[in-house]
Amino acid sequence: MKTIGIGLVGSGFMGRCHANAYSSVAGLFDVPLKPKVKMLAEANPELAKEAARSLQFERYTADWTELVNDPEVELVDITAPNHLHHPISLAAIAKGKPVYCEKPLACTLEEAKTMRDASESAGVVTLVGYNYLQNPMIQTAREIVQSGEIGELFSFRGVHAEDFMADAQAPYTNRLDAEQGGGALYDIGSHIISLARFLVGPLSEVMGMQSTVIPERPEATNSKQMKTVKVDDQTHFLARFENGCSGTLEASWVAWGRKMHLAFELNGSKGSLVFNQERFNELRLYEANQSPGREGFKTLHSGPDHGTYSKFCPAPGHQLGFNELKIIEVTQILEALGGSGSSWPDFREACEIQKTLKAVRISAAESRWFSPDEMETT
Repeated sequence: MKTIGIGLVGSGFMGRCHANAYSSVAGLFDVPLKPKVKMLAEANPELAKEAARSLQFERYTADWTELVNDPEVELVDITAPNHLHHPISLAAIAKGKPVYCEKPLACTLEEAKTMRDASESAGVVTLVGYNYLQNPMIQTAREIVQSGEIGELFSFRGVHAEDFMADAQAPYTNRLDAEQGGGALYDIGSHIISLARFLVGPLSEVMGMQSTVIPERPEATNSKQMKTVKVDDQTHFLARFENGCSGTLEASWVAWGRKMHLAFELNGSKGSLVFNQERFNELRLYEANQSPGREGFKTLHSGPDHGTYSKFCPAPGHQLGFNELKIIEVTQILEALGGSGSSWPDFREACEIQKTLKAVRISAAESRWFSPDEMETT
């Protein structure tokens, strides 16, 4: 089997998920290229050394430019902080190297457009880590929608709610820095927008409302010094889709009790779909015209009849987890680079998500409907 040299920037939780995916993928999927983990970059030299050892990378560096320029690194994988996505991606693209980048694509729409245009001009393969789209049950939901099983789409209600910032004493982090793409909308709302686009299609107009419910936070854990919060804790918006469907979407990181409530309900003329990421091995389906007294949703449990699930287990009901979604994601870029498939979402799709995010923010600031398409020329 041919191999491909991997250069990984970042060794935090997400970097370790990516490294795990590279070590597992060839044993589960018939991929055309076998990943070889060549170099790891981490700003702290000691951390870089330890991470390279534990993740079994051949070499390490504290300078990401060294990784990008290394001839043995053939795929640049970016799990670094958001503000580094843009410069690392452009440097890799300039070298003609494919890029696998975590979401959000960039801190600003302008950066995202530059990355999209550069990748397409260079003709390099790209992939962005909206890994929840790789869930076999989400893929099944899309198949149900596209087959017409629930008919014409009427409404989409989507939410991404968590509680990791609900405590007013939770300290200030880069998630609260607007210049680093901070705020609940950009940080987690991007996921529900990606799902809405995947299942329903492009959003034609949005009308947003944003609020900061905890206006200041400690600069650090147990600190008496407070820092003003200038980004949203929660965002709600109305949406019109290009196909005529309407929707309501929201993002909140101050929703006590919600741990990973990435959820939607999609209603059509012949039925409905309901999903919640906290139970992501299940998809609920309602089919119209059921017998009186027998109406109700049925629960589809993930199993080998649902796409890539069969690569992990031959029997239904045994459950996939977060790391399996990353393994599925890695297969996409390996197949695209090996000529046996395509990678999605790529930089273009991620840029469309970024356009929608900015449109919601402008809409909320100006209290009017706003089209994501307007963002292409602004």
